[in-house]
Amino acid sequence: MKVLFLSVTAGQGHNQTGKSVMECLREKNVDCTMLDTFEYINPILKASISQGYLLSIKLAPALYGKIYRAAEKLEKNNLKMSVGRKTNSIWAKKLVCIIDKYDPDVIVCTHIFPAQILTQIRRHVGLRAKLIGIVTDFTIHPFWEEADLDFYIIANELLSRQAVKKGLKEDRLRSFGIPLNKKFAKRMPAGEARAALSIQDKATILVMSGSMGHGDVAKAVKQIDRLNLDFQILSVCGNNRSLKAKIDELNLTRSIYNYGFVNNVDVMMDASNCILTKPGGLTVSESLAKGLPMLLIDPIPGQEDRNVEFLLNNGLAMKISKTFPADEAVYQLLTNTEKVDTMISRMNYMARPNSSMDLCDFILSLE
Repeated sequence: MKVLFLSVTAGQGHNQTGKSVMECLREKNVDCTMLDTFEYINPILKASISQGYLLSIKLAPALYGKIYRAAEKLEKNNLKMSVGRKTNSIWAKKLVCIIDKYDPDVIVCTHIFPAQILTQIRRHVGLRAKLIGIVTDFTIHPFWEEADLDFYIIANELLSRQAVKKGLKEDRLRSFGIPLNKKFAKRMPAGEARAALSIQDKATILVMSGSMGHGDVAKAVKQIDRLNLDFQILSVCGNNRSLKAKIDELNLTRSIYNYGFVNNVDVMMDASNCILTKPGGLTVSESLAKGLPMLLIDPIPGQEDRNVEFLLNNGLAMKISKTFPADEAVYQLLTNTEKVDTMISRMNYMARPNSSMDLCDFILSLE
């Protein structure tokens, strides 16, 4: 069996979801490979789209949000979508070459763009491979209804109604969850995790900002530091060097362990009492799998706004705002056991820790 993964580098979540499923498949001796769709079609195009996305959400997040919401309102077969289909038809001609050469049995798309391109290939050339799309947020992104795939992987079955309203066929939906690295399916006692990290065995707040530089994480850290409670802070800045330097320079009264890119977020989550994070689909799914109460901060207008709606409406998180700052949110979670227990119970019910393994088994069933 051969499985081709088609991704797009717009943030890292799309790539990570694909890699997590690939790891499970390779353990079962499945031949699989991943392709950055736009990089293959045109490296300049790939760089333009990736950098344009990062710049738009960093420098003009409000504009990005307006464009996203406008796209949500577009009706199927709208003229703008027709223009998109024509563009995808041009790109499809080049992608056909590698598909013919690799000859996959299954093609998995972790982003809407390659899903749209594959739709054009299927309509005009034909494909023998089964096509699967992974929706990487707790919403159905615009334009998925324009894709003609065999199956759609969604974050939770509660999104089924939204998916059907947008034009997806219910019998093609599979609510396995956003694929995670299998290490998030295991939990380590907090004391053991703290020992592994060589930090003190006491209340711990995990702060994760992502690598895009959106939002004022340093401000939230300073607010938390004012609390008259005994705790420590773990901070992960990813590839955002300027943020790491800014947090390193803070004069705090609490112990803070500030990192750049790390590969042990799973252990850090086990060591923590709660996480203060942007509501990206992958990080949210990892937190759910770990049963780690979430404090959501600075969502990027668009899909992250939709993630916030889903999480708040289902009792899975709290949202930090100007009128409900980080210190008040952390105070509630560190002092209100009943609130925390209720939230964790909801998280355990909604989590999909075995998402990658479940999708892997499903792919194998298509052979």
